[in-house]
Amino acid sequence: MGDRAAKDALFSAFAEVAGALGSGRRAEIVDLLAQGERSVEQVADQIGQSVANTSHHLRTLARAGLVRTRREGTRVFYALAGEGVQELWAAVRAVAEQHSAGLDRLARAYLGDRSELEAVDRGTLVERMRRGEVLVLDVRPAAEYAAGHIADARSVPITELEARLRTLPTDVGIVAYCRGPYCVYADRAVRRLREHGLRAARLDDGYPEWKRAGLPVAVGGP
Repeated sequence: MGDRAAKDALFSAFAEVAGALGSGRRAEIVDLLAQGERSVEQVADQIGQSVANTSHHLRTLARAGLVRTRREGTRVFYALAGEGVQELWAAVRAVAEQHSAGLDRLARAYLGDRSELEAVDRGTLVERMRRGEVLVLDVRPAAEYAAGHIADARSVPITELEARLRTLPTDVGIVAYCRGPYCVYADRAVRRLREHGLRAARLDDGYPEWKRAGLPVAVGGP
């Protein structure tokens, strides 16, 4: 017991999990799969990579135990291996936010200036929903909404927002949400809603954080 070789093997196994996230593409895949199961082709389309490259990244995540697979005919689907993987990804982001120099600058370069956008936290949104003061819009792709969404949210994918602006009520506030704190869909939606004269804000994180907090969720298409 307690020999050096056994300890090296143990800690190497721990490091393999961390190493699997040591790629921006694989981290993006974990962020995407936090929304729900995807086929290899769907993941490749979302991250802008070839199916071959995407399959390589997914196999690396699978070897580390971070994702699981199922087969449906000739198609292979991937999902996160469990809630712990989402918690790990959230912890990685939190540490980076606190200790990684330049992360704020990188986030602004991607997300733009958010200073003019009102952000609503989960507790505030729950209370406003309880009082019937707000319409919640899920602006993720419809497949992600179907896999799981905030209970009572309406599916309006960002690609369909322009066509559906006139169907939205003007007598309540609107809160848009998407994949998480670094997702641009909700920001784009809020800016366009405000240009259209509607009162709009964004949820300050996203669906995975809402679900992990044990708040009401639902599954199924719009």
